[in-house]
Parts: sequence; structure tokens; C-alpha cells
Amino acid sequence: MKRQTVIRYSNCFKRKVIEELENGRFDNIAQVNSHYGITGAETVKGWLRRFGRNDLCAKVVRVEKPDEKNQIKELKKQIKQLKEALGQTQAEKMVGDEFLAMACERMGIDVEEFEKKADTELFTDAKKQK
Repeated sequence: MKRQTVIRYSNCFKRKVIEELENGRFDNIAQVNSHYGITGAETVKGWLRRFGRNDLCAKVVRVEKPDEKNQIKELKKQIKQLKEALGQTQAEKMVGDEFLAMACERMGIDVEEFEKKADTELFTDAKKQK
């Protein structure tokens, strides 16, 4: 197992980096990362947020066509519906598994034994139909 190196920066260092961004020594966070060898893409942004200097972070502007916004809304709605359907299916499977366990218990057989027998019978029936 390879050990990973974790780098921790002191508050003094973090303040120095932020001060250099404020004073214009660096034009952007990428230059700071390159100069100091900071590998995390979000590291300096996190420091800026923590020290209340969000204004030094690059602004992201998203330009989209009018139909894209509706498309994103529809996709999010679809994802929500799919998650709900998946949850419903999982709940139904759990209930079915419990009913099977109860039925097997009443019949005095093991669930795994019953499933093996059922799989064998399904396989045999499928072969006969061909």
C-alpha cells in the first residue's frame, strides 16, 4: 500500500498568499498554484472563501440558449422521477424478499435452497420451450 503525502499549510502562509493576490503580485489563482507548487485546484479558493475574499476568485458566467435552460430543468425532473422509481422498486424487492423468507420459513425450507430449485426449474423449462 502506497502512503499518500498530505500537505498542510499554516494560517500565516495562507494569509501571505491572499495578500499577494490582493496586491496584484499574481494575476490569478493558477499563477499562485504554479509559483508555490500548490496542487489542489480548490485549495486557494477555499482559503479566499474562509478569509472573506471571494472577490478575488474568478467569476464564472454561463451563457446558454433559451432552450438549454428548459432542457436542464426537464433532465433534473427526469432524474428525480427515476430516483423515486428506483426507490419504489427497491422497497418492493425488500418486501418480496421478506414474503419469500416468511413463506420458506412456513414451508420449512431454506431460502437459498428454494431459489436454487426455482432457478433449476426455470432453466429446465426454458430448454424445453426451445
